[in-house]
Amino acid sequence: MEVLIINCNEERVLSLKNVTIHFDGKQVLDGINLDVYQGQIIGYIGPNGAGKSTTLKIILGLVDGYDGEVEIFGRNIAAGNHTYKRKIGYVAENAEIYDNLTACEYLTFIGELYGIDRVLAEDKALKLMRAFEMDDVFHTRISSFSKGMRQKVLIISSLLHDPDLIFLDEPLSGLDANSVMIIKDILEQLASRGKTIFYSSHIMDVVEKISNRIVLLIDGKIAADGTFEELREQSKQGSLEGIFNQLTGFDEHQHTAEKFVDIVMDGEEK
Repeated sequence: MEVLIINCNEERVLSLKNVTIHFDGKQVLDGINLDVYQGQIIGYIGPNGAGKSTTLKIILGLVDGYDGEVEIFGRNIAAGNHTYKRKIGYVAENAEIYDNLTACEYLTFIGELYGIDRVLAEDKALKLMRAFEMDDVFHTRISSFSKGMRQKVLIISSLLHDPDLIFLDEPLSGLDANSVMIIKDILEQLASRGKTIFYSSHIMDVVEKISNRIVLLIDGKIAADGTFEELREQSKQGSLEGIFNQLTGFDEHQHTAEKFVDIVMDGEEK
């Protein structure tokens, strides 16, 4: 498959050079080369098992044993200097949260981990909770929160220290339609102010709308890299979902759905 590459004159904040990794003898990433520049919103997509989460974990220093190089802000992360992490925000797909703490306690704790003064961290956290209309539960235990409320707390915790590079793995999980619109606008405004966002999701319409660059990973390799318009021109498909299905070779969705519904309705597979 032809890979489309974006030329960008902005500052390079992230670079992956021939990154390869194996787990239990299976190759998960196969020579990933990727440069990410300031102000970009990268939609990082691919089928389950393509290596998206593994890529994020390598970049974040959560997984080692890989070949190749990863540079963040011009520094090789293998050098052992972890100060770059103070400039990174991260929302994991299945993030753990200390739900016995109140939102105030949790967010203040996270702020202090990033070196923010406790009073300043608490004040900023309250203002961010108020922006989400959640200031009334600021001193309430997170264990009583709905999934959407917990997700908003996680998003706040990833942005509290004003990071320059933000990694989001399925960040809209559990959010209602209005909240999704707010988060999309927040990401666009962050990018317009020079923040770089690496966004991984299976929700194609959201990726299509917010990303100014889309990277498609298939079997541990980059299969396509470009703007939505460039990918659409290449594939002649009208939507990112159509592009995704074409490039991954998946065209059985209607047949699979029909077969499933036949079993539900009739009890037999036709």
